[in-house]
Amino acid sequence: MRTAYSVETVRAAERELMARSPEGVLMQRAAAGLAVACADLLGRVYGTRVVLLVGSGDNGGDALYAGARLARRGAGVTAVLLAPERTHAGGLAALRGAGGTVVDAGVESASGGGAAEGVILRADLVVDGIVGIGGRGGLRAGAVPLAEVVRGARAAVVAVDLPSGVDADSGEVAGAAIRADLTVTFGTHKPGLLIDPGREYAGTVRLVDIGLGEVLPAQAELEALQHADVARLLPVPGAESDKYRRGVVGVAAGSARYPGAAVLAVAGALRGGAGAVRYVGPAADAVIARFPEALVSDQGPHRAGRVQAWVVGPGAGEDAATVAEVLEADVPVLIDADGLRLADREAVRGRGAPTLMTPHAGEAAALLGVARSEVEGARLSSARELAARYGATVLLKGSTTLVAGPAGGAVRVNATGTGWLATAGSGDVLSGLCGSLLAAGLSALDAGSVGAYLHGLAGRLAAEGAPVGAQDVAEGVGRAWRDVRGV
Repeated sequence: MRTAYSVETVRAAERELMARSPEGVLMQRAAAGLAVACADLLGRVYGTRVVLLVGSGDNGGDALYAGARLARRGAGVTAVLLAPERTHAGGLAALRGAGGTVVDAGVESASGGGAAEGVILRADLVVDGIVGIGGRGGLRAGAVPLAEVVRGARAAVVAVDLPSGVDADSGEVAGAAIRADLTVTFGTHKPGLLIDPGREYAGTVRLVDIGLGEVLPAQAELEALQHADVARLLPVPGAESDKYRRGVVGVAAGSARYPGAAVLAVAGALRGGAGAVRYVGPAADAVIARFPEALVSDQGPHRAGRVQAWVVGPGAGEDAATVAEVLEADVPVLIDADGLRLADREAVRGRGAPTLMTPHAGEAAALLGVARSEVEGARLSSARELAARYGATVLLKGSTTLVAGPAGGAVRVNATGTGWLATAGSGDVLSGLCGSLLAAGLSALDAGSVGAYLHGLAGRLAAEGAPVGAQDVAEGVGRAWRDVRGV
């Protein structure tokens, strides 16, 4: 499992580790790892041109020490100092001692224009050490012109610990920021590297071990499941299992206008590990025609038969009565799409059994009473706020899916998907898949996390770089499941 820790937690761990280590050893470990990553990206160090963008913090020191290592291997290294009077003294001395040169970011060249601009435009590699993980609110005004020059340059860009201008704790980008091809982060991942929009700015992320693992707490702020984690959570039937012991999921979805939503939710549910799927709603004919194995009823949720979990809302239109009826059930319930709009907040909060809500950014914005752009720009805080308001687990869909529990704790993040999943009906498949995992016995947090992982992977495998439809995604779940289990 990949874990990420907040700035406050990382700072406390660094202080503890520095207190028991020789002076400067952590920075030297970081600089060594950064230099190796830069060399790997360059391919050939000797004769290359490297520019360091150096701010006043320790990230600037990391960049300077790494630059000194590259200079000793034959690179031409120039440090652009944004705060010359507050530059890390030891790092600056090391760079100069290795033959590196220095440019003041505010000094103009003899030919007019900024001297820094010229060296950046000629560079093969730019190392962003402007702001550390404690930075907030985007780049300061003095650094914005440099970021614009970097954007237009041909050089590859490596960020030190975190792209400058990205909030380390949330991934928010409040103003101008550096876009990196590679981010070399130290000790542990930071949440902003795993959550969009920050993740988009980070590029590929490379973790350098500096010894923090021995002092970081067991509980992280953010978790990202990987294949092995998902494989351990997948429900696997035993020799004595039957369809009822494996779990039965009820799907209350669809309407005369949106029968396809019911079909797609059932498609996802049938592939999610439960032993049987009960469908309730006006799209029974469409469901049974596509999936004869489904158990259909038109008598409402209370008369559908025993289930271990419900999915309600996809394509429900204005059927508030069915949503309310499902919320009265004493089993886990997943609420999606129209169900999110129709569900009474107090009814959700008052439930004794777990609830999993699966909004996209627009639906989350409506529930929170804010603009969609606010949710998209602050995904982590939005997911946490929605979970707290409704007393439910919230799966916030998007390029990075977040799953937040109602009691706080670690938030799960998933990035297995692809832009091709932005297609009609894809979310209905996800709701059925997660609902089936709930019925199979997974917690709401695990069902949402595993469902998002499989759904994203299924979309990626089905697409293979080309457009896909929601049915393709549903059919790809089995392939994704086998891929995760290595069979």
